[in-house]
Amino acid sequence: MSLLQIRGVSKAFGSLIAVNNVTLDIEPGELRAVIGPNGAGKTTFFNLITGFFPPTSGQILLDGKDITRATAVERIRMGMARTFQITQIFPELTTRENIQIAAETAMGFRLRTWLSRAERAAVSSRIEETLVAARLTEQADRLVGELSHGDQRSAEIAMALALKPRILLLDEPTAGMGEQETFQVAGLIRRLHKHTGYTIMLVEHDMRVVFNLADRIVVLTEGTMLAEGTPREIADNPAVQAAYLGTAE
Repeated sequence: MSLLQIRGVSKAFGSLIAVNNVTLDIEPGELRAVIGPNGAGKTTFFNLITGFFPPTSGQILLDGKDITRATAVERIRMGMARTFQITQIFPELTTRENIQIAAETAMGFRLRTWLSRAERAAVSSRIEETLVAARLTEQADRLVGELSHGDQRSAEIAMALALKPRILLLDEPTAGMGEQETFQVAGLIRRLHKHTGYTIMLVEHDMRVVFNLADRIVVLTEGTMLAEGTPREIADNPAVQAAYLGTAE
């Protein structure tokens, strides 16, 4: 069974159809990229999947369970984690403290004023595990606001990892980055996918990142799915070349 199933999902804002009848399946362990020109509906599509907007029509299932009307918080509890175009971190806290917030939330401890020794040990273990996975051990005790843009994005991804998601959704993970930072974050995503087995869905504008990372690619244009396929199939698709990637003419 597909981990994530999207069935005929649409979103209308008045007379504007931002997402129009999109259907796709995400398999366990897959890395799926969503691309398209500005205004194609990519972020709205992510907002529908993660529960920030309710769909006007259609159905969304996570591991066979209908989550179409589930809230964003409920979807996190079900195993869905998401990052944003603009990095969402606590700059006045250390990297470790940022990850601790996510870990305690995921483990149901966030509103607790007291933790047992075993609970504190469990939180600490998850923090250290996440720091290693994101390669942020050396930055663990630095304020996140002092880190490079690439490390800040890695810290945000680490916060999502601390939630122990079944599917990780990344919205423009390399936005605003230079060459080295893009390489850094793309490498983190590749490791999480290839070596750790995370199921990942990402919206990305950098075609080098997309074609080097993705197993399959979805192309949206004006809210409608234009094409779906492997990186080679998408690169060779004349409709995609004309609408988004550009032609030689």
